[in-house]
Amino acid sequence: MADQESWSNKIKGAVNKVKGEAKDQIGNAKEDPELQEEGRKDKSKGNTQQDIGEIKSEKENKEK
Repeated sequence: MADQESWSNKIKGAVNKVKGEAKDQIGNAKEDPELQEEGRKDKSKGNTQQDIGEIKSEKENKEK
């Protein structure tokens, strides 16, 4: 179960990082600081989700 959750967090994190990078770049091109900030927040959220997935994965491996 935790293994599935760890993969879910890793995938969601990757999606948020890509989405955030796109928003950041579009905001940069449009000179829209609000969109850039929203993109940075999405990237940060993605990094956190991936970190949580890694922690869950490590915990699951230790329990085996």
